[in-house]
Order: sequence, then structure tokens, then C-alpha cells
Amino acid sequence: MTQENDIGRPERQDFGKRLGIVVVVFLVFIGAIIAKLLGIQVIDVRKYKEKASRQYEKVVTEAAKRGVILDRHSRMLAENVETITFYANPLIVRNTPRIDEKGRVVIDRKSNKAVCYDNTRAVAALFTKYIGTNGAELVSDLRRRNCAVLLARRVPVAKALPLMEHKIPGVWFQSEQQRYYLNVAAQLIGFTNGQNVGSSGLELQFDKDLKGQEGTRIFQRFATGKRYPAPDARQVEAVRGNTVQLTIDSDVQSIVEDELSKAVAQFQADAATGIVMDVRTGEILAMANSPTFNLNDRSTWNAEKTRNRAVTDSYEPGSTFKLIMAAAATEVLKRKAEDRVFANNGSLPLYNLVVRDHEPYGYLTFREAIMYSSNIVAAKTAMDVGSAKFYDYTRKFGFGEKTGVGMVGESSGRVRPLAKWDKTTLPWMGYGYQVMATPIQILQAYAAVANDGVMMKPMILKKVFGPDGQVLREYAPREVRKVIEPETARYIGKEYFKAVVDSGTAKSAAVPGLDVAGKTGTARRAAGGSYANPVYVSSFVGFFPVKSPKYAIIVIVENPKTAYYAATVAAPVFSSIASRMVACSNEMQKNLAFRSPEQAVLDSIATVSVPDLKGLRGREVQRLLKWLDLGMEYSGNLDGNVVSQSVTPGVKVGRKSIVKVMLTSNRT
Repeated sequence: MTQENDIGRPERQDFGKRLGIVVVVFLVFIGAIIAKLLGIQVIDVRKYKEKASRQYEKVVTEAAKRGVILDRHSRMLAENVETITFYANPLIVRNTPRIDEKGRVVIDRKSNKAVCYDNTRAVAALFTKYIGTNGAELVSDLRRRNCAVLLARRVPVAKALPLMEHKIPGVWFQSEQQRYYLNVAAQLIGFTNGQNVGSSGLELQFDKDLKGQEGTRIFQRFATGKRYPAPDARQVEAVRGNTVQLTIDSDVQSIVEDELSKAVAQFQADAATGIVMDVRTGEILAMANSPTFNLNDRSTWNAEKTRNRAVTDSYEPGSTFKLIMAAAATEVLKRKAEDRVFANNGSLPLYNLVVRDHEPYGYLTFREAIMYSSNIVAAKTAMDVGSAKFYDYTRKFGFGEKTGVGMVGESSGRVRPLAKWDKTTLPWMGYGYQVMATPIQILQAYAAVANDGVMMKPMILKKVFGPDGQVLREYAPREVRKVIEPETARYIGKEYFKAVVDSGTAKSAAVPGLDVAGKTGTARRAAGGSYANPVYVSSFVGFFPVKSPKYAIIVIVENPKTAYYAATVAAPVFSSIASRMVACSNEMQKNLAFRSPEQAVLDSIATVSVPDLKGLRGREVQRLLKWLDLGMEYSGNLDGNVVSQSVTPGVKVGRKSIVKVMLTSNRT
């Protein structure tokens, strides 16, 4: 027994070892499984959940509808419209299954496969018929390519509807949002890119407000591949962008753009700029540039046309800057309109240079010096005021700093620091040289005079509404500072700048039925760093009515070729803009009647001066004549333009008189 036990012991030991090895391997295997399960269910749980989700879940991003941009009267300037984009699978189009009369796929009995045909030309013909695409190019793309083909992009729903109803095999469509514009104030409003994101102008500046918040839809699918909304997933609705309301009046904006375009064409100018401002609030009613571009047609866009010159371009203003000289002379020198000044007979040698007037004036009253725009008197007066005081008035009127209108690309202009002035700086600044200003800075300065010496911050944004219509932000008028005393403002407005329009260089800026104050400016701009071959900038800035000013307007025409004096070029544009906007705006008529004591005088006088109606729309003429208490008889279409009138412009006629006009038969 002992011997047998001794023989069996090694066998049992080997068996025990083998069993131990099996147990260890088994334990290692179990451990590996547990480790793997821990890795999957605990450590890498997010990774595998995402992988599983990708297999049976799909997240669809729902684009937010971009907010609209409104004018001050809540008229749409920019809005989103739904469009349709069509795509095709060329493989299906080239191999379209034939359908029998009962709507079943035709099967070839021999091959037991669907009978197919090439539907390429038929598809191209349909898109040519309904959308006007190039049929030959479409056929080429469908036959040459095997991946998805873009058939037509951003087609209006009404135009796309017939194609959507055809249900063409291999053709599908997607709904997209496209920006649509009223097509006024192009440089101001700007546009969006292909992803409906702001690219320029206010579209870029207020993109965070306008773009809204994207939504997400989570779908799951059955084994068959059919998708359904995930029942336990959080579906996030897209939130529409906010609504932005501007201070712009789209009617006034259209008028300014039209008149600037006429001026550019008439004088063969490089460009023109115009701004209309409410002097009491600083609200911008119009900000226009010419040439412009079509916001709804990207092919008309280029970098030159998209620049908002009203805030980005600075120039030497010339005689419109004499406002600073007049204000400083009144308050510092206590100068009066009747004071006699000597204009050096048209030539003033100064520091090896010569200041010249366009006429050889001798002794003038100070009023006449401003009326006739004497550069010599302006230079001498500035030197009498002194550098420190003149610099102080220049800065108080806002030159050398941004206006605060808050628009992308606004320039601050340039005023040389007082420590860097040389001997010529002061006299030359007296009549508007050696200083750079933007159009909106010049307008803001004159508006401050019109507002009893109080400068207002120009404002373009009125309100921001949420998607539910609730007002999120509302912008109130804001005073910047008092630049001159109220008595000074009223004095120089009435005694100097009204005289400029009544009897001086800006008689062509007069507006029938309104008292206007303002100043012309014909400035030379250096070309190639030299004034030897100057480029002229003609400008006029003014406000009305004088006794209780409400509106200020600036007009700038760059490099006019056929004439260059502001009295001929810019002042008449001011007159046309003011006449038309008052005639067309009930709001302005109400404001002027409320604020202007002249209205009672106008109602009491027996005669009125007939305005120049040529080129105006028939309906505008009707409103203008009615406002002047005149009647109108016409031949042609009221939507047409005036080609002739029975009473010569400027002739005074009795109230209730009839003015006959001839209009074009169709609106042009």
C-alpha cells in the first residue's frame, strides 16, 4: 500500500498543478472580462455611448431664422425668406425605373430586373422651363458626375413649387433661409454671407442680436432605417433672432439716394454722400452714398461701392469749417455781424504763402465776409482768436474724435495736437484746411448750433425687440456737451448762416416755404500729395427752419467734373432733398408745423413761390403743392416724372392757384 501511495502521489501533484494552472487561467480570463466590462461600462462609457448613438441616432441642426431690420416706421429693411435648393443623384437620374400606368415599377421578365431609362434631358428641360437654368450645362453635369449635383440654389418657393410637386426620381430639395432687402441704405445695412451670417455694415455689427440660436432635433431609427424623433431625448427648438429697429426713415433714405445719384451723373462726379439728422435728438433719418450696389444681387458689389463714406472718409472740409471761426469770433472777440473787416482786396501774403479769395473784396461787414465766404477774413479772424482758444473750440465741436454713432469703420478725422502747430496751421484752419473731418462730424457740429449750442450724440439704433416682441433695449437721445451758449448759437444761425442762403453763396439751397441756414464749402483735395492739380470736394450743410430748427442735412459731392463750386453742385441737391422729404413725410410736416412759427406767416401771406418740379414723381408734386396751398392739374401718369410745368420755378403766385404739369406716361 505504501508503494502504491508513493506511486500515485506524483500523479496527484501533477494533476493539482494542472488544475491550479486552469484555475489561474480561468481567473485571469474572468478578470480580463471584468476589466473589459469596467472599461466599457465605466471608464469608456461616453465613448461607447457615442458610438452606439451614431449607429441608431442622428442629430439634425435646425437653423435659426435671422431677425429682421426695421426702419423707424417699422417697415422691413431686411428680412429672411424661405428658399428652395434642388439636388440630384446622377446615378438615379440616368437609371430611372420605368413606372406603368398603375404606378408599379416595370420588371424585365428575362433578367427579372427593373426596366430603367435615362431621364437626364427631361430633368434638365424641367429646370430650364421653371427656373431658367442652362439646360446644356445641367445635362453635362448629370452625365459626367456620379456624386450629388446642385441643380438650382435659393429658388423662391412660389417658383420652385411646380418642381417640388413633380416628385422627380433622384431629385430632392432642401429648404433654406435667404436674406432679402428693401434695397435702400446698402452701405449702412450691409449683407450676410452664404451661411446667413453678417459680413458687413449693421448686419455684421449686430450679428449677435440678429442671428438667433440654432435648435437641435435628435432622431432614432428602426432596423428598417426609418427615423423617428427620439422619445427620451431633449429636443431644442431654434430661437429666432432679435428684431433691430433703426432711426432711418426709408422714404427719406430713398429720396437722398435718388438725389445723390442724379448729382453724380449730372456733374460726372466720383461719388456723393448725404446725411439727414434730427437736431433735437441726434437721430439719423438717412445716410446715403452714391455709387451704391444692389443688396439682393451680389454681382453688383465691389469694395469701392460698399464703403460708407459718411463715417469712414475724412477730408479737408474747406469753408463749412468756418463755423468754428464764427463761433469763436462771437464769444471770444465779441464780434458782431455789422463790424467792419478788411479782406485785403483778395490777396493776403502770409509766411511766404498767399491766402486768396475768389473775389477781390475790400472792406466788408463780418456778416458779408461769411455770406461771400472770404478766406482772408476767416484766416485773420482765427489769428485774432489765438491758437489755444481756436483749438479749444475745434475740440469742443467734436473734431478729432469719433462721434459715437458706433458704426463699424468710423474715422475720428484728424486735428493736429496744439504742440505740433506751425505758423500756418491757425490761419489755414480758419477756413478749413490742415484739419480732417468726416461728413458726420461736420453735420453734428451744425446740428449743435441748430440745437441751441447743445451737441447730441448721433444715433442710428432705436430699439431691439426679442422674438416675442418684447423690447429688450431702447436707446434714448443723449447729450454730449454744450459747445457754445444758446444766444451765440441763435445769433450765428440767424445773422450769418441764414444770410448765406438768403443773399450769399448758397441761394441755390433755398427751400420754398422754409427758412434755411447753412454754409457752402468748395475744398481742394491734394492729388498725388500735391495741390498743383487739385481734386475738388463740393459740400453744403444746413438746417431748417431757422427760428426753431428741426432737421440738418449735409451733402458732399467728390471730384465733380463739369462744375465744382458748391453753390452750383451741392447746394441745389440740399434744396431738392429738403423739398422732397418734407413734401413726402407727414411726420416732418407735423413736426415743422408744431415747431416752426413761420408756419403761421406762411398761412397768412397772399403769394407763394412755385418750386422747381421737374424730375419729381407726380404724387410727390401733388403733396408738395398741397402743402404750399396750391392746386395741381396734370396729364400723364401720377407715378411718372414731371417733364414740364406751367409756372416757371421761382415765380410767385397767389394761394389756391393751379399749377399744370406734364408727367411721363410710365414711372421711370
